[in-house]
Amino acid sequence: MLLDKVKKYYSKDYDLNCAETMLYAANEEYNLNLHTETFKTMAAFGGGMAIEDICGAITGSIAVIGIIFTEKKAHKSPKVKELTKEFIEKFNKELKENKCDKLKAKYKDNGKERCLHMMEISAEILSDIINRENNIR
Repeated sequence: MLLDKVKKYYSKDYDLNCAETMLYAANEEYNLNLHTETFKTMAAFGGGMAIEDICGAITGSIAVIGIIFTEKKAHKSPKVKELTKEFIEKFNKELKENKCDKLKAKYKDNGKERCLHMMEISAEILSDIINRENNIR
């Protein structure tokens, strides 16, 4: 399960930011065979893109959507836009917020490690979308 992989990579052993974690977890769960350079792209998205703006769990998740569902490029893959919008709407519905600083203030000290709550919600939404689109039950 993606959630199990997220919990694995979102640990002190790996020391990844939220966006990186989503890519590492999805890579393992869905056998994406991503290259080291691809993982590096997520480094700049941690901490809400370093300014505590959009949550890294969101940016990492939509990167996964792009990797899995883009056929050749964005304009040839309208599904990516639809799935991205769906992911963000579900995230916002569940957590009522998508900004890193506000999410941290609300959930970070709920007894879970760092921002694990946001990571768990993201993993659940992302895996539901991927499984549905790939007809996996």
